[in-house]
Amino acid sequence: MLQRLRPIARKAAMNIRSNSLTAVACLALATLSAPAMADGEPRTRNAKPKHPAVQQRSAPMTTAPQKPGSSGVKLQYRLESTPQLGRATAVALQFDDVTAADGATVRLVADSGLTLQGSSTLALPAGKRSTATVAVVSEVEGLAYLNVFITQDGASSAVSIPIQTGSVAPTLKSTGEMKPTPSGDSIITMPVK
Repeated sequence: MLQRLRPIARKAAMNIRSNSLTAVACLALATLSAPAMADGEPRTRNAKPKHPAVQQRSAPMTTAPQKPGSSGVKLQYRLESTPQLGRATAVALQFDDVTAADGATVRLVADSGLTLQGSSTLALPAGKRSTATVAVVSEVEGLAYLNVFITQDGASSAVSIPIQTGSVAPTLKSTGEMKPTPSGDSIITMPVK
């Protein structure tokens, strides 16, 4: 009986070794080919693209929400760079769905702490997509808005585009007082004005 176990033990040892070698070989192949399979592009990550146009990938445009009864003009916008204190930031605007025969008008107003450079009014022709790029300069760090007022056929829309300069987060002033409830929750009580 011991003679039968020895050949089986040798086969088991050989199977363990061959399974281990197979696993190591598979792991090595997977590790070496992982960077090439990650995005389907085998070139190195630091290589510059052949075409200069590929280098400048702009972020997608943000579509402003529309409310019922608004002007009906669709606004999309994008900040072309990160706003910096004292430097101009380009804001790309795109307008669609101008249906009125006489077109639509746009009025731009910057919050305090933000300066609008260039024209503050735009005329949008009917039936065409219109694009404009405006420049704003942040005078203080924090959050300010570029307000876009659109009028078409007597109906108006207002869209506020956030311009965050620096890392200063907006804060709300609380006039209330934090108090615990009998159930253990915390609430802020505020005086009625």
